[in-house]
Amino acid sequence: MKKKTSPYFLVIGLGASGVSMAKFLCSKGKSVVATDIDAGRASTAKELNALGIRTEIGFHDPDTFNRAGTLIPSPGIPLTHALIREALAHGVDLMGELDVFAAYNTLPVIAITGTNGKTTTTTLIGEMLRACGRNPFVGGNIGTPLVENLMAPGHTDVVVAEISSFQLDLSKTFRPEVGVLLNISEDHLDRYASYEAYEDSKWSLFKNQTPSDTAVINRAVNGFDTAVSKIRSRIIDFSSDPNTRENCSADIRDTEIRIRLKDLTPTLRTDHLKELQGAHNRENIAAAALACLALDHFPVEGLSKGIASFKNLSHRMEFVKTIRGISFYDDSKATNTDAVVRALDCFKKNIILILGGREKGTDFTLLVRDVRKSVKTIVSLGESRAHVRETFQGICPVIEAETMQEAVEKGYASALPGDVVLLSPACASFDMFDNYAHRGREFAVRVKGLEDHLHD
Repeated sequence: MKKKTSPYFLVIGLGASGVSMAKFLCSKGKSVVATDIDAGRASTAKELNALGIRTEIGFHDPDTFNRAGTLIPSPGIPLTHALIREALAHGVDLMGELDVFAAYNTLPVIAITGTNGKTTTTTLIGEMLRACGRNPFVGGNIGTPLVENLMAPGHTDVVVAEISSFQLDLSKTFRPEVGVLLNISEDHLDRYASYEAYEDSKWSLFKNQTPSDTAVINRAVNGFDTAVSKIRSRIIDFSSDPNTRENCSADIRDTEIRIRLKDLTPTLRTDHLKELQGAHNRENIAAAALACLALDHFPVEGLSKGIASFKNLSHRMEFVKTIRGISFYDDSKATNTDAVVRALDCFKKNIILILGGREKGTDFTLLVRDVRKSVKTIVSLGESRAHVRETFQGICPVIEAETMQEAVEKGYASALPGDVVLLSPACASFDMFDNYAHRGREFAVRVKGLEDHLHD
């Protein structure tokens, strides 16, 4: 069908990225319409209306979709949405926020993707660059939309961008000077036709890179050799596997990371770090250091200073409180099984695990080996309670809880001094909470309430 000639951009979804995108396009003189099915976006709509942006709130009008020149869906909007598919059949173009950003950005970009560790690594790179005298903009999927850096007058000299698979799915032109792939494990299988499709999405970070660019990749990623043979950029790798690490650009040991990049051979000590515990965080540090060194020959002192200034991120293995010898940790950001495995590895044993929520095609059997080794009791929470019980009832005791307060109370009652009560759900939070941060805050509030009750 012949494409409509209407000039407007239709921004779909008015979360942070959608609002920023609508404002940015408007600032460039584009005709913009914004729509969100959530009637609660009325105040946001008023703000956009004042800029001359037409909004449709609380409903979606098929005609608005079909008459647009270009659709720009927010990352959380599935591309299988019926109105998006219908509009595409009418010849409407589809564009993602990465390509809009790429069309206007003039700064070098370090882009980080992977199933787990993206936010930690993105933040680490920002800290390292600042310690080395650079002024990075840190954003993307981490919280601040990339186009914000295009609108805000500042003195940034490099963009450090956390990138999700949903953003990559809509990218045709985005090309980071340095791309980082941390790992790939099962996640978002409710959005992808297969695990292979999810893997392909992650690897697509490198598809537009040229020989002058750099790809920083974990050698442990499945299909590494085959995938890197198709990448045109320079490959530098890292590994903590004794079988492969000695030949990698970053050889990750228990207490240090040995970097080997031609004339750059710094060693980063990690045995003194309190904020970045566990083998997975040593991988994050190695990836961050390689990304910075791919951009410039920074001194090891600057990289080390950046690592030392890092503070643990909220809801990522965040210590909450110790009550009568029982420690509580908030790892609400662990929304897939691989993240839970990494969390369990930090404590090794004596764990009371609060597990469950809204599933994303979750295969809980991937946790069986580590649960058998480290977990004393599971407290199952959320929509997946029955699935959790069925999977682990022969492995360890499983106790069901209907609310976060009940989960905290039952976790505490199951623990002994020296044990850890760990919220690491392996699931999305949307069955009971607004997001993973809301879930983590509720956990912390209930732990504090438990302490207050015990002191009464």
